[in-house]
Amino acid sequence: MFSARFLASLFFCVCVACAVPAVAQEEEHAHHHEATEQLGNVSFPISCAPGSQKAFERGIALLHSFGYEEAEQQFTELAQKDPACAMAHWGIAMSLYHQIWERPQESTLKRGEQEIEKAQKIGAKTEREQGYIAALAVFYRDPASNDYLKRAKAYSDAMGKLYQKYPTDLEAGAFYGLSLLAAEPPDDTSLMTRKEAVAVLMPLFEQQPDHPGLAHYIIHACDTPQMAPKGLAAARSYAGIASSSAHAVHMPSHIFARLGLWQEDIQANLKSVALTQQSGAMYMGGHELHAMHFLLYAYLQTGQDEAAKHVLEQAKQIVAAAPTNGDDTGMLEYYGFAAAHFPALYDLEMHNWADAAALQPAANATPNLQRITWWARTIASARMGDVEATRRNAQKFAEAEEATRKTKDANILDGPNSSRGEVHAWLAFAEKQNDEALRQMRQVADVQDKVGKAEVDIPAREMLADMLLALNQPQEALVQYEKSMKIDPNRFNELAGAAQAAELSHQPEKASLYYAQLLKNCDDGKYSNRPALQSAKTVLAKNGQ
Repeated sequence: MFSARFLASLFFCVCVACAVPAVAQEEEHAHHHEATEQLGNVSFPISCAPGSQKAFERGIALLHSFGYEEAEQQFTELAQKDPACAMAHWGIAMSLYHQIWERPQESTLKRGEQEIEKAQKIGAKTEREQGYIAALAVFYRDPASNDYLKRAKAYSDAMGKLYQKYPTDLEAGAFYGLSLLAAEPPDDTSLMTRKEAVAVLMPLFEQQPDHPGLAHYIIHACDTPQMAPKGLAAARSYAGIASSSAHAVHMPSHIFARLGLWQEDIQANLKSVALTQQSGAMYMGGHELHAMHFLLYAYLQTGQDEAAKHVLEQAKQIVAAAPTNGDDTGMLEYYGFAAAHFPALYDLEMHNWADAAALQPAANATPNLQRITWWARTIASARMGDVEATRRNAQKFAEAEEATRKTKDANILDGPNSSRGEVHAWLAFAEKQNDEALRQMRQVADVQDKVGKAEVDIPAREMLADMLLALNQPQEALVQYEKSMKIDPNRFNELAGAAQAAELSHQPEKASLYYAQLLKNCDDGKYSNRPALQSAKTVLAKNGQ
């Protein structure tokens, strides 16, 4: 996600500061990697100098856990030490292609093309290595062209042919599986690409269960409601496979969050945050915020309100200390995302409607990030019954979305856009166009049922149930809450809403069941005084439970 420039500058600062000769420090650094670093088991034979093998495979292991900054540094050092190693330049080019995370800028594509040209000029000594270089060259061809999906698909097709030619090359299979995910069309709700990737990756993972890329990519492929259970074994393995990687330690929480396994989610992200803080590298701030995002969400679902508030305040401090300019737009964008989404999520989940309705976009927020704030304000003002404010907020959202179409973030609007549909639904709800509100929200929910919401977000189907409950349709609300539970289990407001809807529809057994589950998830309400927990205790006490 971030530039290697941050890591490189810090690396050289450390070299200057330490009273150790540069060569001695380099040897000590390499020994440190061998002795203590745990990145998983990879085997990628290359025809470079014999002393290059371990360094190259470390770079591959870093790539498999999306440690792009460190991987680029590793491959760059290797290219300097072994100028005849064509695959070192392939590695640099691979480090620049952040599959799944972001679409590269033209300047990045040019750099990648240059590295591939160096690799081709040096010339790999084996046909297999030539195949890797040729496949990646397809992606970097014609840097001025902005058809990203065409590039990604061409690279994936090339990797598929390479894997077909070398079916025993586990690395080819791993990179092919990842390439399939990167080439998935944004409007595809069939999950066929993900299923195809799992069909490639899962047998290889069973063959080598300590491979970091296979576990990692299975988690990404299974990061949908329907497929999440298939990814649980990989999720519970990955952190142990690559325990030195903050991203690897965090990544299992994508599956834990899908399945409502909040304590596992919390533990994974606490460990990930600790690793990012130990690193001290500036670029790790984005990794830390990503883990904190999941941590905030899990705390909210388990009624750990003070802990959630603490994460929110910590995030504000990190964002406040972030650089305000620089070459790495990806990093700056994620700081901006945290500044917008963390408080919006917290206030909406806590039902702090007035606070959510008063949120303001940051002064330097891009139009895409402004959309988050206006989305939250639209929901909050609609929940408060303020029609005029809802109209103003929905209009601001529309303006921010239109402005986004004219920026580099325009591709974010491709495919199913749940926030747009949710804004339209809540506006109709505020204007008492109830049938239209329910129709719009149901439409968003139906799509989310197939592809899943963002892991850290509020389900549209739960919002649909909230609308029905507010419209005094508790029986239908209960149906929708229960359907939402199958897609996004163990959410606080989902259980609380279902319990309330069951009470109002005269189903005391179900009300008790959902209130009991809510209290269980929240450790009997020890850390929260939210009204739903008080209701749960009252109802269960009345029923002798």
